[in-house]
Amino acid sequence: MDEVAASLCEIGRDFYRRGWVFGTSGNFSAKIADAPLRLAITSSGLDKGSLTPEGILEIDGHAVVLRGDGRPSAETSLHLVIVQQFGSGAVLHTHSIWSTLLSDRWATDGGLILEGYEMLKGLSGVSTHGHSEWVPILENSQDYTTLSATLGSVLKQHPRCHGVLLRKHGLYTWGRDIAEARRHVEIFEFLFEAEGRRQFASPS
Repeated sequence: MDEVAASLCEIGRDFYRRGWVFGTSGNFSAKIADAPLRLAITSSGLDKGSLTPEGILEIDGHAVVLRGDGRPSAETSLHLVIVQQFGSGAVLHTHSIWSTLLSDRWATDGGLILEGYEMLKGLSGVSTHGHSEWVPILENSQDYTTLSATLGSVLKQHPRCHGVLLRKHGLYTWGRDIAEARRHVEIFEFLFEAEGRRQFASPS
């Protein structure tokens, strides 16, 4: 738990510097045990740029806090859906400018296609820039029971996706471990900025 907490705190500081989790936005989790399921997850309402291990909670598969003070984010159920459906070792959620803009621009299409970029090869299992990555976009909601069910359904429809967007909210991505999930955030944020600059470029 201590090593995982330290890693999540370092990610918080790094992502804050990059402008991906300003204010108290974003939340991160990492699996610390499979049977029974145990997750380390950031406590709600904390500035991710100044996270300390005391801000990392241990929860079970029902979001019950087993260790630490504070409460997990209301979005914890989304983390649990991803972990339980994909067996992911870590789930990272960011709120960048570009993910927010693109999630609104393409929401009516139900998702965003990213293709032709060399950086796509940074996603797990992708070996060519010719890959076409579908990023589903879900309508944001404060009803997390319904949103979690919707997310679960979308992930079943698109089992090879590497991330999802919530409209005007941000990115959820995951990986086999913290390192892979972190790499996926970096890849997606690069791709979102590249695509955003292309989509929203002012006419010359």
